[in-house]
Amino acid sequence: MAGVILTVALLSYLSAFFAYLAITLLLLTSWRGRPEGRLLVTASAATAIWAMVLLLQEVLHIVPSAFVWSLDVIKTACWLYFVWKILSYAFIESKANSFFFKHAEKLIFILAGLLLLLVWVSASDSEWLGDLFNPQWQIFGHVLLALFGLGLIEQLYRNTRPEQRWAIKFLCLAIGGLFAYDFFLYSDALLFKRVDPSLWEARGFFSAMLVPLIMVSAARNPEWSLNVFVSRGVVFHSATLVAAGVYLLIMATAGYYIRLYGGEWGAVAQMAFLGGAIVVLIVLLFSGQIRSRIRVFLSKHFFSYTYDYRDEWIRIIATLSGETCDLALPERTILTISQLVESPSGLLWLRDERGQFQKRAEYGEPDISIREIEGDSSLVNFLEHKGWVVNLDESQTLPELYEGFTPPDWVNEFENCWLFVPMFKGEKLFGIVLLTSPRSPINWNWEVIDLLKTASQQAASYLVLDETARKLAEARQFEGFNRLSAFVIHDLKNLIAQLTLVVRNAEKHSGNPEFLKDAIGTVDHAVGKMNRLMAQLKNAGSAENHQSVDLERLLKSVVASRSAQMPVPALELVETASVSANKDRLYAAIEHVIQNGQDAATAKGGVNVCLQIERNRAIVKVEDNGCGMDELFIRDRLFKPFETTKGLTGMGIGAYESKEYLHSLGGELKVVSTVGEGTVFQIELPLEELAGEGDSRDNGVLI
Repeated sequence: MAGVILTVALLSYLSAFFAYLAITLLLLTSWRGRPEGRLLVTASAATAIWAMVLLLQEVLHIVPSAFVWSLDVIKTACWLYFVWKILSYAFIESKANSFFFKHAEKLIFILAGLLLLLVWVSASDSEWLGDLFNPQWQIFGHVLLALFGLGLIEQLYRNTRPEQRWAIKFLCLAIGGLFAYDFFLYSDALLFKRVDPSLWEARGFFSAMLVPLIMVSAARNPEWSLNVFVSRGVVFHSATLVAAGVYLLIMATAGYYIRLYGGEWGAVAQMAFLGGAIVVLIVLLFSGQIRSRIRVFLSKHFFSYTYDYRDEWIRIIATLSGETCDLALPERTILTISQLVESPSGLLWLRDERGQFQKRAEYGEPDISIREIEGDSSLVNFLEHKGWVVNLDESQTLPELYEGFTPPDWVNEFENCWLFVPMFKGEKLFGIVLLTSPRSPINWNWEVIDLLKTASQQAASYLVLDETARKLAEARQFEGFNRLSAFVIHDLKNLIAQLTLVVRNAEKHSGNPEFLKDAIGTVDHAVGKMNRLMAQLKNAGSAENHQSVDLERLLKSVVASRSAQMPVPALELVETASVSANKDRLYAAIEHVIQNGQDAATAKGGVNVCLQIERNRAIVKVEDNGCGMDELFIRDRLFKPFETTKGLTGMGIGAYESKEYLHSLGGELKVVSTVGEGTVFQIELPLEELAGEGDSRDNGVLI
């Protein structure tokens, strides 16, 4: 039995010695020289020496008992003085004027001095001194020191401003725990006139379990020490160990009272209770959800910041504003966010008017060929409702954190997909940034997540402003177009006036050859000028009345009209279909697409037009074997208003208006093109019975 007790005591004080030696060395290597840091180092070192002396005493039994008790007093006094020193700043800041504050320092030294005197007097062999200074007074002195320490802890926490309590709450728990344990130990000794061996041996274990709390508080208070970084793994396992130890201590206490008051069944009930408690503890320790919640909680609340936020914010603003690079804003957005997590590349999708997310830009070489993300996909729904940054690696290892999230199927095709960062415009998801795997592993925690979300919000504001400016520029261009229309009307009025004059003079001079020659010249000039105007203002002012349109007849009419230009379009009617639309505007939209194909193919090329039905939608494909277009041109110029490749003969609004009108019918205009091989324009329209679901708003003048 003695060997078992010795082993327990040995392990107990050995754990305390190494724990406090570690924190002492850590603080010594990072101490700034401030008084609080010196006192914390002193208190930790005194506790380490205290544990070492008790360890030697348990092993060798050569240390005088008075020396052991003196170290106990000195250790307690060091912690008392450290707490008082921190408390003094709180009193000074609040300008408090209390008796407790003024005399607390003196009381610490007086109590510690009297107790040391009692320790050495009680150890003397003098009979009359021994009768005068009963050892019970010594125990009572330890109780007073513990009570005094609990009072200081209470004053410290209560006099700290609420917004600053997070920095000292773990310190209060740790040092308050030391004082509370001493109070329990010595109160029990005072009542039963002997020190409980089990409580004495457990002091080392209990003191060691409080070290992580002291380290966290030191990390949160840089004025005590500089750059005290605690491994997340160490804190996680230490916190788990502390929680498990507290749990087992409570269960053991409960089991003790079950045995004490259980009568004949007490021992059996105690063992059954402890067995069940251990099973519950094992289940909790191996629960993935519990472990993940502990890990997230520790990462969120227990560590000092590792980013220099001033420098990061300056860099973010400089990159987004274009001060440090010449990339377009969408590419700068990806660069800004990727730099925060050392990602080499990424993609950006932005929501279009249909609610789909179209690829707007890419940075680096992500090698991910996904142009569109469905607006009702699981990814979009999760990002919009949760607002979380999705770590695909974490979603596989900790799926309980991403309940309801299903990664897109294409993620498995590209091994470098890593983070989905949402971008919001108000409460609505505005864009999605996909970042590829980082160059080197990063410490993924809530600090990184919060910084990514903040940077994405800032970038989203830039993109929204850019989109607003672009729409304003387009509106100004339309305003200019309207002014151009006024000039055209003025020219038409002049032409009408000229022709009217010819008509009026025709009766008088119809037999004059010179008049006829001049009249023909005037009419020819007017026709030429009107043809040029009509080429620019074709189909202006079409009525927006919808009707049932037979696509077969419409396509035959359009192809016949475009047959005057080479190459002559070839028409293939696989099926027939009817849609609800304005016949003139739909005619103009299809004609514009076919004309573009003819222009691209040139006279020696070919243009094929095909009509078919797929999934309750009419599909009109216009395919040419012309020069083709690259992805950059399709994305940035093809459907942009007032962008034209036809010089002065075009206004660059036909493709834009065609696409907008098809969208208003609930349809789409898709383009697949390869440089040097040709282009396929695909017009998709809902069949007549489904067309009512489309938006029938007028999208402007078709040119």
